[in-house]
Amino acid sequence: MKKIFFILISCILFTASHAQRYAVIDTKYILGKLPEYKEAQQKLDQFSAQWQQEIDQKSAALDKMYKEYDAEKVMLSDDLRKKREDELFNADKELKDLQRKRFGYEGDVFKKRQELIKPIEDKVYNAVQKLAVSKLYDFILDKSEGITVIFADPKLDKSDDVLRELGVK
Repeated sequence: MKKIFFILISCILFTASHAQRYAVIDTKYILGKLPEYKEAQQKLDQFSAQWQQEIDQKSAALDKMYKEYDAEKVMLSDDLRKKREDELFNADKELKDLQRKRFGYEGDVFKKRQELIKPIEDKVYNAVQKLAVSKLYDFILDKSEGITVIFADPKLDKSDDVLRELGVK
């Protein structure tokens, strides 16, 4: 009986000593409580609204050009019709290019976000890392956008082992 009890206690202690510690945070909640984040988000929203207004104005002008063309199309010669269609095509292309420049991948909104909000997110990330190290957490999960691991103890990362297994050095 003593042997079974000793083995059971040994197993529990061994398991407890190798248990991974983890924590869950909500970065949306954290960022929402930071005044500098709210201010940066407002600035970003202002830039976005301004750029959207610029696009809306160009879009309205393009719509007007299309309506005018449709109204005059039957009276135009083939050369003039071709010229107007080219103007419409170029204006449409300009509008799409402006939309891509402002709101596309790595556009002005993306760059402004990197300038205004990324430093604040980095500040939060650094605080999470300090918390993880000081409290000896192995993982910290973020529940704000689904579960995402935002900190993992590097000693638990087995990526290099997988690469070695695949024959990659």
